[in-house]
Amino acid sequence: MSTKFTFSSITLENLTQFVNLQEENLGEYEWTQVDSFIVTDAERQLLQGIMSHLFKISTHLVNEATVWARAIYPLLMLAEQESIQAWAQVSLKAHYTHFELEGIADGVLGKCVLGRLKSPYLVVVETKKGVENQNPVFQLYAQLLAAAHLNWEQDHLSPQEIFGCYTIADCWTFVKAQVTDIDADIPTLRIEGSREYGEKYEAETIFKILKNIVSKHVATP
Repeated sequence: MSTKFTFSSITLENLTQFVNLQEENLGEYEWTQVDSFIVTDAERQLLQGIMSHLFKISTHLVNEATVWARAIYPLLMLAEQESIQAWAQVSLKAHYTHFELEGIADGVLGKCVLGRLKSPYLVVVETKKGVENQNPVFQLYAQLLAAAHLNWEQDHLSPQEIFGCYTIADCWTFVKAQVTDIDADIPTLRIEGSREYGEKYEAETIFKILKNIVSKHVATP
């Protein structure tokens, strides 16, 4: 019988019981090196509009819905290309050999077909405030595992490469995940993590990282 977990309640102990978790130190990885990515004049103008609205509020004092609407989702939408779209409140579910995962991802960038999310490429966790707040990292890991399994069901490729990020106010932290041995008793989740990026002053860098992630899949048949 499989053990069921929801994204919002999963803990590090849950993960290490069922997954071979390999975490690298935070650093500057190849996928964060985005200086060569070109931002068009139209994109830069839109970025400046997002930042101008962001400077009008204190992102650490307003509620999460306001930050999401003003800061997070506009950048996700700006990174859209071709059939890869930004969605909010996306239901994800996965059934591994000995455990199941399900819940709602706050945001997703993925391939969409006829109003249906087919392949998630990046999942987003918006960190909630308050004393009952959970560590967003483990929730993000669970969503990455669920998204990787969904993609594996379609192409059976290994490793499955997928990206994620968690946001705290207007600060973004990205991760790159590789999931292997998906159909084994103990799948492996390898994680690389970035530093924090503050959107008020680094919106263009955040956008370039998103654009880099999307471009990998636009170029893939």
